[in-house]
Amino acid sequence: MASTINVAAYSDALVVLGTAGIVVPIFSRLGFSPVLGYLAAGALLGPLGLGSLIQSFPALFWFTVSDAKDVAGIAELGVVFLLFLIGLELSLHRLMTMRRLVVGLGGLQVLITTVLLAALAVYFGKTPSEAIILGASLSLSSTAIVLELLSKQERLKTNVGRTSFAVLLAQDIAVIPLLIFIALLSAGPQGSVLASVGKAVMQAAIALAVIIIFGRFLLQPLFRLVASTRSRDLFIATALFVVIAAGVITNQAGLSMALGAFVAGLLLAETEYRRAVEATIDPFKGLLLGIFFFTVGMNIDVRELLREPLLLAGGVFGLIALKSLVIVGLAKLFRVSWPVAVEMGLLLGAGGEFAFVGIAMASQLRLIDSATATFVLTVTSVTMALIPLLSFVARHFASRLRSAAAPPELAARPSARQSHAIVVGYGRVGKVVCGLLNEHGIPYIAADFDASTVTRDRRDGHDVYYGDAADPKFLEICGLASAAGVIITIHADELIDLVVEHVRAMRPDVLIVSRARDADHARHLYRLGATDAVPEAIEASLQLSEAALVGLGLPTGPVIASIHEKRDEIRRGLQQAARAAGLQATRSIRAKRRAIFRR
Repeated sequence: MASTINVAAYSDALVVLGTAGIVVPIFSRLGFSPVLGYLAAGALLGPLGLGSLIQSFPALFWFTVSDAKDVAGIAELGVVFLLFLIGLELSLHRLMTMRRLVVGLGGLQVLITTVLLAALAVYFGKTPSEAIILGASLSLSSTAIVLELLSKQERLKTNVGRTSFAVLLAQDIAVIPLLIFIALLSAGPQGSVLASVGKAVMQAAIALAVIIIFGRFLLQPLFRLVASTRSRDLFIATALFVVIAAGVITNQAGLSMALGAFVAGLLLAETEYRRAVEATIDPFKGLLLGIFFFTVGMNIDVRELLREPLLLAGGVFGLIALKSLVIVGLAKLFRVSWPVAVEMGLLLGAGGEFAFVGIAMASQLRLIDSATATFVLTVTSVTMALIPLLSFVARHFASRLRSAAAPPELAARPSARQSHAIVVGYGRVGKVVCGLLNEHGIPYIAADFDASTVTRDRRDGHDVYYGDAADPKFLEICGLASAAGVIITIHADELIDLVVEHVRAMRPDVLIVSRARDADHARHLYRLGATDAVPEAIEASLQLSEAALVGLGLPTGPVIASIHEKRDEIRRGLQQAARAAGLQATRSIRAKRRAIFRR
């Protein structure tokens, strides 16, 4: 007998996945941001769009989302994974260096914006409690959209990225007292304010302590155990478990799931598994963030847009303008440059996802009337939909400001980029290579797939990461796009072949120097696209010959010169043989195709 399923939930999931597979690629092809694609699809296909017409046109059931709650839970995981990955990028040390911006700039922004917006709400007839809830909720910006945009632009580590993140982190922390305030108002005068606040603080402290203790003492041994199995499936399952478990712990303590995931990411950033975990989580984050943006779009009430378009436009423009001015003013107070301040102000001027949490909660508890809540959430959704456009405008203005500020003779100079090498394998050969790179001042990222070796080397002070270099996503995380070269020192033939193939497919121009077993393997690697292949047997024979010739009394200089000449001769022979074999293979394939065609 067939099992009973929730057809509505499955149909809603199909609509969201269809958006990811059809609508978003169309938007990308047309040159628009995928975020806009998700937002537009959510507004059109959500319960406030075509979904509201299901009663009149039942066929729309399969093409629209009938209940936002069916996808809301999954959507929240997108923000959770995003904050986890940001934690991986930061680490506790880097976070401590940002405390001035987080506490000072971010804290003042939330406080001043809340006061100004609350004053406006009181002017328009709202009670002080309503005004504070509205002001605090609208003072928050969109962590998910802003950081996703900066991440796609590879600008999270720039001044704009770091300063924006500091403000967003302060805003995320500010959600905690906002939710406590709403809970206290709902409790009424009979509730004990001191007891409620004390309980909330205690729960938050216990939750964070559990995550920190678990992370400090158990995370590294856990990943070491899983990595030793060399099972990619187990590693993915463990990474997902850590992210969601940290989020659930903080959620049960009354905090956001994203905050717990962020703390877990900070703790994992100090370990050798940081890059492998990042490569594992990144694909999940992309899809789940897309679902989150879709749910944000579902909150855009098209009817509200048509009902009072001028009032709505005034609310959208006013919110962005007020927040941007406050952020730019505070940024200058904290000695941030004009280009960074202006770009950051426009990026963070829109509303954020946590406004939906605060205002929806207050509306359910009847602290805010439904008409006000609907209007404010629509304003918030529209401003969030405008963030990609605001980002474009912000970069344009910032570029103009930088050009105006720079001396004429320096304005046309390209910005310098420091290239690095990726060293695959950190055994005896890899250590020698990394030592020489370090001696000559060449930056590098070393990676090895042996968990026990990586653990031991990191304990001895070596900067090496655990990860599978045959995974394209891991190579991407290691910065292959900007790498100057890839040096392969491992000895497993099949793994070497995979790494060379993936690297050459992703970066046709990059230098690839690989270890090879013998001459045949070297010829094979040249055919795959290696720039240089070093056969162990031939290299050993050359070194043996050098030692023997010098030991027999020949001058060192001529001996070294002859060895170099012999090495170049062998290399040219191997490369020519590889090209000839490749040409022969191509001719053979063409001959077979002609024979098949004649038949």
